[in-house]
Amino acid sequence: MTAPEVKAHENRRQALYWRLLARLFDPEEQASLEAASVAIVDDLGLPAALLDPSVSVDALVQRFPDLAAGFDGLLPSPEAAADGVPPAAEDGSEQVRRAALVSKLLLNVFAARPGNVTAAQLSEWQRDAGWLRRALGDDGGAGACGTPGTGTGAEAGGEGTDAGATGPGSGGAGRGLGPGTGLRPVLAEIEGDLVRRMQLREVLSDNRLARRLTPSMSLIEQLLRDKANLSGVALANAKALIRRFVDEVAEVLRTQVQQSSAGTIDRSVPPKRVFRNLDLERTIWKNLTNWSPEDERLYVDRLFYKHTAKRTTPAKMIVVVDQSGSMVDSMVNCTILASIFAGLPKVDVHLVAYDTRALDLTPWVHDPFEVLLRTTLGGGTDGTAAMALARPKITDPRDTVLVWISDFYDNRALMTDFEALHRSGVKLIPVGSVNGSGQGMVDGWFRDRLKSLGTPVISGHIRKLVVELKTFLA
Repeated sequence: MTAPEVKAHENRRQALYWRLLARLFDPEEQASLEAASVAIVDDLGLPAALLDPSVSVDALVQRFPDLAAGFDGLLPSPEAAADGVPPAAEDGSEQVRRAALVSKLLLNVFAARPGNVTAAQLSEWQRDAGWLRRALGDDGGAGACGTPGTGTGAEAGGEGTDAGATGPGSGGAGRGLGPGTGLRPVLAEIEGDLVRRMQLREVLSDNRLARRLTPSMSLIEQLLRDKANLSGVALANAKALIRRFVDEVAEVLRTQVQQSSAGTIDRSVPPKRVFRNLDLERTIWKNLTNWSPEDERLYVDRLFYKHTAKRTTPAKMIVVVDQSGSMVDSMVNCTILASIFAGLPKVDVHLVAYDTRALDLTPWVHDPFEVLLRTTLGGGTDGTAAMALARPKITDPRDTVLVWISDFYDNRALMTDFEALHRSGVKLIPVGSVNGSGQGMVDGWFRDRLKSLGTPVISGHIRKLVVELKTFLA
């Protein structure tokens, strides 16, 4: 190509990308950019619907099947994209065509959708996100937002897709952005926003749509708030989503907890005289006086055994969780964490949730899924109700840890109870937020007084709480 032709193709690509940026940041059309883009698309022999963000990629491919191959592996590898170099095998017209297809994908996936969202619009967006993943070569059997088992078509429980073999779940080019990149969290955040602005019950009543939802903290919060209004298929799908999310979080937390010590050696209990407890080094050392130089043998007349018995009094862990709406992250994380510690030997775990009333959830502490189903988010807070349930559970203060999770915008009379428990020997661990981001607000009045008491409020990643609890149990 001549230099003027190269320049012309470059200008056309830039026009398409400027139009994309304009529509991403402002849904209002820019007349000059729209007119230029329409002329470019028409000159390429592409349909004008390619420029309409209200037309899904699936609908476009159904009307114009030849476009399906163009979306497959559309975007260059990360290395080429970083260099800003288009594929060498393409001429100028092909590069402009690629820019038009890329603009379609990005606009459909990332352009804001104002107002309420219907189930059909969510389903449409999920499939567009699947096409974007396919264009990036990321088609490893995960859903649009990267959670296994939430994909489309056959991946979503064996049902076919509307686009048949050309759908986003039908295979990829195997190059580009793979699992673990930053695309999936971004798509999950967009999907979460769409779910928040739609009638969730409509989605839950459709098995196909419900299977394609990506479990997230915001979605779980909505399910917990609305579970009393669900029944039949919708309730079953809501429970399945909560169970999936609980299992995923539990797997992460379980690796952080690993294995805690069950207690210290109790030397008041005589060692059991079995071979596995034999203290070989001590036995040899104590019998060295019986060494016979003539026979070159050590005659043993006394065996020594290791003490292996540990304390029989279990450590008691009482977890009190504020179940008001602002503490949903902590409610989910801490009920799961409590169930993990409840599975450790010599740890007696109790769980109490409260708002203006308190509920003893100890019978279900081993199953966080059941705990969450019995949780009612929202309302005010009055920690004195929870304290009335927790205090009788303390039988040996010096062998008890009380984990109190709240934002502490609470009844200030609670501080007197905290001081009394601390003086009695209870290990008090006040927690402001235990989530993935570490973000959370704590009432300044409580924060300052708990710090003066020598029990500062833990705020941040849940790993901090895990470390505190393991230190107490060691």
